[in-house]
Amino acid sequence: QVQLVESGGGLVQAGGSLRLACAASGRTFSTYTMGWFRQAPGKEREFVFAISASGSKTYAPSVNGRFTISRDNAKNTVYLQMNSLKPEDTAVYYCAARSGRLSVSGTLYDYWGQGTQVTVSS
Repeated sequence: QVQLVESGGGLVQAGGSLRLACAASGRTFSTYTMGWFRQAPGKEREFVFAISASGSKTYAPSVNGRFTISRDNAKNTVYLQMNSLKPEDTAVYYCAARSGRLSVSGTLYDYWGQGTQVTVSS
């Protein structure tokens, strides 16, 4: 069982930055693929970024050049650095974990955090 706790959300003006963190419980964090997803009001959940156990990454085109993901296995934490934020980035951001390969499909992730709200004002 893996428990995930997100932090770092908040209100920021367009063009600003935030860094989200996701702290995981358990001793096998380094073996998991970690992903970030988001869900805006009235919209379906969408994939944002993911990093595998080996450090491979994949991301949504909408965040290319603005967001980046990293992980610190010593701290059991994955980060999402978000720069040049836009109002359309406003959503609840969720951290997720899976024991398999990189995937952009939320249905393939086994564990989810409770989410953290990110609001970008124009």
